[in-house]
This record gives sequence, C-alpha cells and structure tokens, in this order.
Amino acid sequence: MSELKPDSAVLEAFRDGMRHVASTVYAVTTSYGGKPFGILATAVSSLSFDPPSLLVCINQSASLHEPLAQAEVFCVNVMGLANRDVADNFMSSKSPEDRFSVGEWEDSHGVPVLANAQSSFVCRVAHRHEFGTHTIFIGELIDGHHREDAVPLTYYNRHYIDISRAPDR
Repeated sequence: MSELKPDSAVLEAFRDGMRHVASTVYAVTTSYGGKPFGILATAVSSLSFDPPSLLVCINQSASLHEPLAQAEVFCVNVMGLANRDVADNFMSSKSPEDRFSVGEWEDSHGVPVLANAQSSFVCRVAHRHEFGTHTIFIGELIDGHHREDAVPLTYYNRHYIDISRAPDR
C-alpha cells in the first residue's frame, strides 16, 4: 500500500469534486451487545449478483465501525424521501440508541431494519478490508425488501435533494 500522502490542493479538489456527485443516502445498521448501532452513509455500492452482495465503506472513527467490525450481520437501508425525519434524527442524535427513536424499526436476522425504507438489504459479512481511514465491508445478501413507490433520498453538495423533481430532457 502506498504511503504517499496527497497535498492539500489535491485533497481539497477531491472533496469539492465528491460533494458534487449526487448519492443515495443509506442507513447502515447492526446490533452489538444487544444494542442497535447505525450511521448514515453514501459510500455503498452493489458489488455482484452472483452472489448478491454489497460493498459498504465505513470510516474507522465512526460510531458504527467497531460494532460492525465485530458483527456477522448488518443491514443497508436505502432511504427514501419519506425517511427524511429518520435521516435528520440519525444526524442529530447524541447516542447510538437515540438514532432509532424515530422511524418504524423492526428486527430482522438480529439487526434493525427500517420498515418503510425504499429498500432494505440484510447481509452477512463476507469480508473486511482496511484501506486508509476506512474499512470496506463486503456483505452477502440474506434478505431483502423493496418498495416500488419510493423516491430515493439523495445527497448533493451538502444538501438533500429531490430527484423526482428533476426536469425531463
């Protein structure tokens, strides 16, 4: 692995560029020691259809990191516009447990799942890889749900946007 550190101009260009990439918002959740943990994330991607799997990147300083590093199962909840209150609560809550005080949370395979999320993907941890400040978690799908009528909660340039209002071209 390279020890080369980018200079501040390169890092700032990267941050500015990534702020202008629209991203779906996800609530990544797990349980550890009988307690729910979760954070909002945008660094989530489908990885494979065979086996069905997701890639989730979590900063090692995030409150979810250590519980997820110990967990065998996690959930990726794809947030819809109707989940804006849940997203706002996740951002403002002081404790991990308080994050789950808003929204309709259910237990599936031992992890919190948002009942009215656009989609929810429960995964078994298949691999963990450290890279820089993050750990990449690869999860194989063990359960999933999707709502056709949801519009994704999208993050762009430090704000939530409604892509359903985008003009047709």
